[in-house]
Amino acid sequence: MRLQRQVVDYALRRRSLLAEVYSGRTGVSEVCDANPYLLRAAKFHGKQSSVMCPICRKEQLTLVSWVFGDHLGPVSGSARTAEELVLLATKFDEFSVHVVEVCRTCEWNHLVKSYVLGAVRPPKAPRTRPARKNARTASE
Repeated sequence: MRLQRQVVDYALRRRSLLAEVYSGRTGVSEVCDANPYLLRAAKFHGKQSSVMCPICRKEQLTLVSWVFGDHLGPVSGSARTAEELVLLATKFDEFSVHVVEVCRTCEWNHLVKSYVLGAVRPPKAPRTRPARKNARTASE
């Protein structure tokens, strides 16, 4: 069973932003602005990646998965571990997941990818109109 659908990868945007930082067109303070809630989520719900921070190069980045969906209720807008994502995918209809990389040292953060999880909605039945008696056709 394929879990992730409608995957959007933001690697090109990340590369472009880092090029702007390295060239001096964008300040480091503009990209190293993770809020305290994101930093706490990285500490408790994040997954260590093998990628070093592109700004400070002092530690490996942490990946944090955020879930969003109207029918998730109070769970929507919160950080979740990979195990929790699998559990949510079995319980709820479609919801979106946004994966953010964050450096807990310099506070760099960037959206890495987004995708859809959850039960696939069945396709809507085609709308058909019942034939009317004595209806004229296009060939008449």
